[in-house]
Amino acid sequence: MEHKQAKTERPITLFQSLIPVVLLVGLLAINVFVFRDDALSGTNQFILIIGGAIATIIGIYNRVSYEKILSQVTTNIKDTSNAIFILLLVGALSGTWLISGIIPSMIYYGLNILHPAIFLPACVIITSIISIATGSSWTTSATVGIALVGIGNALDMPLGIVGGAIISGAYFGDKLSPLSDTTNLAPVMAGTDLFIHIRYMLFTTVPTYVVTLILFIILGVIYGHSGNIDTEETLAAIANTFYITPWVFIVPAVVIFLIVRKVQSIAALLIGVLLGAIFALIFQPDIVVAVSGGDTFNFYNAYKGMMLAITTDVRILSPLESLNALFEAGGMASMLDTVWLILCAMLFGGTMEAIGALQKISTALLSIASNVFGLFASTVASCLAINIMTSDQYLSIVVPGKMFSDAYKIKGLAPENLSRTLEDSGTVTSVLIPWNTCGAYHAGVLGIPTLSYLPYAFFNYLSPFVTLLYAALNIKIRRLTNKDNHQAQA
Repeated sequence: MEHKQAKTERPITLFQSLIPVVLLVGLLAINVFVFRDDALSGTNQFILIIGGAIATIIGIYNRVSYEKILSQVTTNIKDTSNAIFILLLVGALSGTWLISGIIPSMIYYGLNILHPAIFLPACVIITSIISIATGSSWTTSATVGIALVGIGNALDMPLGIVGGAIISGAYFGDKLSPLSDTTNLAPVMAGTDLFIHIRYMLFTTVPTYVVTLILFIILGVIYGHSGNIDTEETLAAIANTFYITPWVFIVPAVVIFLIVRKVQSIAALLIGVLLGAIFALIFQPDIVVAVSGGDTFNFYNAYKGMMLAITTDVRILSPLESLNALFEAGGMASMLDTVWLILCAMLFGGTMEAIGALQKISTALLSIASNVFGLFASTVASCLAINIMTSDQYLSIVVPGKMFSDAYKIKGLAPENLSRTLEDSGTVTSVLIPWNTCGAYHAGVLGIPTLSYLPYAFFNYLSPFVTLLYAALNIKIRRLTNKDNHQAQA
């Protein structure tokens, strides 16, 4: 029956494949640039559903069964379940870490240490270290990233620039860390060794990182030039609202240790939530009572406060009204718009994959690779296209990795050329797309719209250009030797 059904399907044309993509990009551009709508406000989710519906109509026109489309969409959504659970736990984490004093303590000590002039490059370096240690840009944003946004807000720094610095550092570490899932996935798809892949990425990653750091040093001098920002009132307000102590840093240290020890992210974050709740009861009983609305401290009020912090919007009252915006945690509720965006994106991506549009567009990109530079350019374009169409960074590595693996061998190029290009153009650009799971996640966690931090995420959008520059100038493009060919055949 399946064989008969497959025979009746008509192959999709390139024109048909591009219709949903052009429609999607056009509507999203109008929504963002004309109506200035936020990525998580709901309109973009509806546009993704429209794109999926158009793709479904094209598929049915080509005799692709509705069951096949639905099955692929279901599979895609199932594959994102882990990310959705992480999102919800990050919401719970931000709530409990707020009322336990962890985030306020980070901001308090950060304001004492970080001068405005060095704040932006410090953001890049701090997030780079945490991301290399954990192998996760997501965890980095959910922990130190939130605190750095708070510090930047208190220092009167433009939050778009702060977000760009956090994203740049987080993805530098995510890209190079042997603990990162994408860093392990890329060499597998290309057919090379993990540590050969990491060493080969250094050629393009380090120069890009240096340029990024220089740009943020310049921006730090520009925006921190006055150096006269008075933080005394803010520090006093934080100290009067929360019990500030370095002991609360035990919780983030435990979470980072667990992730470094390769404990599952969901388990590590859940432990972080529970420890945050316990530390709130120990160090911030008055805050727990304030959140729960109780008059006296008792276990019921404490429990009620924990549940409010975990699931709903949390607003901590403070002596300074400006701190209300600084100390707001959304809890799980704040992540629901992001979850909706991810589900709608998976609907669109699954439909495009089921009707064969994704493969058709990728094949068209591969056909323009007439020389070495064309092959690199096709790989970069394919990674970007799949990030836009499927909203998933893993597919932007897997699909081009499968497609271009033989093409690189035919051109006599070592597989680490492919694995490096996959990371330079697939991993790091996913966070620049508002409806991609990565873009939606970081925008939701940091509270900074994707298009606000995009112009300043220098590391992320410079990386594809650097890898293309290396290809054009034939810099560090390793060729296969006879020995390599014999090993590959063996």
